Amino acid sequence: MASKTLKIEGMTCAACAKTVERVTKKLGGVTESNVNLATEKLNISFDEDKLTVGDIQAAVEKAGYKALTDALSKTMKIEGMTCAACAKTVERVTRKLEGVNEADVNLATEKLTINYEPSLVKVLDIKKAIEKAGYKAIEEETTVDTDKERKEEERKQLWRRFLLSAIFTVPLLYMAMGHMFGEVIGLRLPLFIDPMMNPLNFALTQLLLTIPVMIAGRRFFTVGFKSLFRGSPNMDSLIAMGTSAAFLYGLYAIVQVFGGNAAYVDQLYFEAAGTIITLISLGKYLEAVTKGKTSEAIKKLMGLAPKTALVVRDGKEVVINIDEVEVGDVIIVKPGEKMPVDGEVIEGNTAVDESMLTGESIPVEKNIGDNIIGASINKNGTIKYRATRVGKDTALAQIIKLVEDAQGSKAPIAKLADVISGYFVPIVIGIATLSALAWYFIGGQSTVFALTIFISVLVIACPCALGLATPTAIMVGTGKGAEHGVLIKSGVALETTHKIKTIVFDKTGTITEGKPKVTDVLVADGITQSDLLQLAASAEKGSEHPLGEAIVKDAEEKGLEFKKLDSFKAIPGHGIEVDIEGKHLLLGNRKLMVESKVSLENMEEASDRLAEEGKTPMYIAMDNRLAGIIAVADTVKENSKKAIERLHNMGIEVVMITGDNKRTAEAIAKNVGIDRVLAEVLPQDKANEVKKLQAEGKKVAMVGDGINDAPALAQADIGIAIGSGTDVAMESADIVLMRSDLMDVPTAIHLSKSTIRNIKQNLFWAFGYNTLGIPIAMGVLYIFGGPLLNPMFAAAAMSFSSVSVLLNALRLKGFKPVR
Repeated sequence: MASKTLKIEGMTCAACAKTVERVTKKLGGVTESNVNLATEKLNISFDEDKLTVGDIQAAVEKAGYKALTDALSKTMKIEGMTCAACAKTVERVTRKLEGVNEADVNLATEKLTINYEPSLVKVLDIKKAIEKAGYKAIEEETTVDTDKERKEEERKQLWRRFLLSAIFTVPLLYMAMGHMFGEVIGLRLPLFIDPMMNPLNFALTQLLLTIPVMIAGRRFFTVGFKSLFRGSPNMDSLIAMGTSAAFLYGLYAIVQVFGGNAAYVDQLYFEAAGTIITLISLGKYLEAVTKGKTSEAIKKLMGLAPKTALVVRDGKEVVINIDEVEVGDVIIVKPGEKMPVDGEVIEGNTAVDESMLTGESIPVEKNIGDNIIGASINKNGTIKYRATRVGKDTALAQIIKLVEDAQGSKAPIAKLADVISGYFVPIVIGIATLSALAWYFIGGQSTVFALTIFISVLVIACPCALGLATPTAIMVGTGKGAEHGVLIKSGVALETTHKIKTIVFDKTGTITEGKPKVTDVLVADGITQSDLLQLAASAEKGSEHPLGEAIVKDAEEKGLEFKKLDSFKAIPGHGIEVDIEGKHLLLGNRKLMVESKVSLENMEEASDRLAEEGKTPMYIAMDNRLAGIIAVADTVKENSKKAIERLHNMGIEVVMITGDNKRTAEAIAKNVGIDRVLAEVLPQDKANEVKKLQAEGKKVAMVGDGINDAPALAQADIGIAIGSGTDVAMESADIVLMRSDLMDVPTAIHLSKSTIRNIKQNLFWAFGYNTLGIPIAMGVLYIFGGPLLNPMFAAAAMSFSSVSVLLNALRLKGFKPVR
C-alpha cells in the first residue's frame, strides 16, 4: 500500500475539492483520498499493484484539474557527450531511476534538465547513474522549489488579470452609471456616446470595454463550463453562468437598439459582467496572498537547513550540496555555521544552539560520541562529525513531514462542510433558475429583473469560504504549534485535544527527570554498605532500568569493582534474578520479595519511611534472605508542578501512572498536585488502565516517553510523547513535545481550543453568509419593500467572504502559550 501527496492545480472552491476526491475514490485500489483546498494537495492511499500515480493523474485531469507530484527541477552540465546517441543514453539511464519524472538532454548546450522527487531519488544517485554510463554530471543551478515558483507566478497572473480588468471596468462603470450623476459631479459623457443622443454608440462602446475584461477572466469560462458539462459544477461554473447571462443579454439589448428600440439602452448589463469578473479577480488575488501566509511555518522550517556541507572526501575537504551528503560522510563545521545533517561527533568539542528544535535557548555542550541535530548552530568550536541520518531521515526533515501531513489532513469538524459543498453548487443553480422564473412568470417582473435575481444568486452563493474555513485554521494552528515545539500530527488530533478531560502522566522521565540517584543504603547484619552496593551494581550492570543505572553509576563514582555474573534473568515489572560467585541474588520491588517469599519484617519500617519521603526502595535478597535496601530518588522536573496547576485551572483531572510502590508514588503526587495515582502498574497493564479511565466516559490523553508507554499512548484518545523519549513512543503518539517541557501539555490543549474556536467562527460566517446572502439575492427584501441586490455588490460580498475567513484564520498567528 502506497501513500502519495499530489499538488492539484485548477481548484477554486470546495466543490472542486469534492470532485477530485470523488473521481479518485472511484479508482480501483484507492483506500483513502482527501483533498485540502487551502494547501491545494491531494493525500491518497492506494494499492500499487492495481494503480499507478499516472492513473491517478489521468483521472484528475479528466475531471478538469491537474495533479502534480512533489517534484524538484535541476539543470546539470553533462561532460563527455559527442553525439545524439550520447544524449539519448543519458536520458535513458536517468529516466530509469525511480522518482525521476522527466529527463531531457540538450546536446547543443550539453545540459540535462531533470524533474525528480527528492523523497525517492537523490542528486547523488542521478550523478552516479550518469557516471556509470560513461559521462560526468556537474551541477549548474541550485535546486528550484517548483511549487513556490508556481504559486508566486499564479499570484502575479491574478494581479495582472485584476489590473487589466480594472483598467476597462472603471470607464465601463462610469459609462453605465456615472452619466446619471454627471450633473452632480460635473462630468458628462461626450455627445458621440451620450445614450440620449447616440444610443447605439453608447451600447457598442460598453461592449468594446467589456470584451477585454471577459478575455482577462477567460479562465472562469473555460474551467467553469467544462466542469458544468462534466456534471461537477464548481465556483467558476457559477461565475461563468452569471456573467455569460449578463453579457448575452447585453448583446440582445444591442440588437434591439440597432433595430430602433432605443429603450433597451437602459437595459444593458455589460457593467455587471465586467464588475463581477474584476471584483472576483481581486478577491482571488487577495485569497492567494493570504493563503501564502498560512503556510509560513513550513517555509521557516525549510529555511533552517543549510544548502551546502564541508565534507572530507578522499582526504580532501570539499564543499558539496546538502542533498549529496551520504551516511558515513565526515563533516566539518566551523563556529557560527549550521550543522548540515544529523550525526555523531568524532573530533573536537563545542556548544550547539538547538533552540530551532527544542526551544531551549541555552547552548548544549557537545563532545566526542554526542549526537548532532541537523540545522542546529555551532557556537564556538570546530568539530568533525560522522553523518548518521541524511535527506528525509533527519530530525528536521521528519518534523517538516509531520507538519505538512498535519496541515494536509482533515478534522472531523470539516466533514459537514465537505458534505454541504458537494451538493451546494447544483442546488444553487437550481435556486437561481427557479427564483428567476418565479419572478418572471408569477411575480410579473421584467426580463432584466429576473436576470438580476438569477445572476445575484449565482454569484453570491459561491462556496469558497466554506471550503477554506477548516483547512486554513488547521494550517495556521499546526504551524503555530511547530513554532512552539508542539508537533500535532493530524487535524483529528488537533480537534480531539480540546475535548480532553483527563490526562495520564507516566512518572519516570515525564513528571520526573528520569535520572534517579542513590540516596540511602540500608544493610542487614553481616554485610557492609560497600559490599551490598558492589553486588547490586554488578547485578544491575546488565540491566537497562533507570533505577539500576543509578545504582551502577553510584558504584562507579565510589570506585567499586564489578563482579562477574554467572547468570542473569530480568523479571518484567518486578526486578532481576542473578547468580554471582555462588550467591543467588534477587533485586527489585516489594512484589518480587513477596512472590519469592522473602521476609521483609526487619526493614518494613525503614522501607515505609523511605517511600513516604518519595524515594523508591530497591530490595536486595541474598540466598532468599533480605540483605538490604538501596533507596533511589528521582528528581521532579522543574515545570511539572506549574504545568499540573495550569491543567487544573483548565478543569482537567490529572492522573499519574507508575510501576513504583504506592507510597513513593503518592509522595511525588502530593508534591506536584496530582489528583489520582495508579501505582505498581506493570508496563503491559498501562494501556488497560487508560482503557478503564475511558470506560468512565472520559476523553483521555496519555503523556509518556518510553517504549513501555507506546501501547498506552496508542490506546489513549490523544497520545502525547515527550521529545526526549524513544522513537517508538513518538511514533505511537498524536502529539510530540519537542522541548520535553510539561508546560507544553497545557499549550497543546490551549492551541487546540483556540484553533477549534477559530474553525467554528469561520464555519459560522461561511454558513451564515450563504444563509443570509442567498435569500437577499432571491429578492426576499424586495418583497417587503426593501432593495434588490445588485450583482456587483453580490460579487464584492462573495470575494470578501473568502478573504474574511482567511484573515480570521490568520488571527491564530497571534497565539501565545500562557506560561
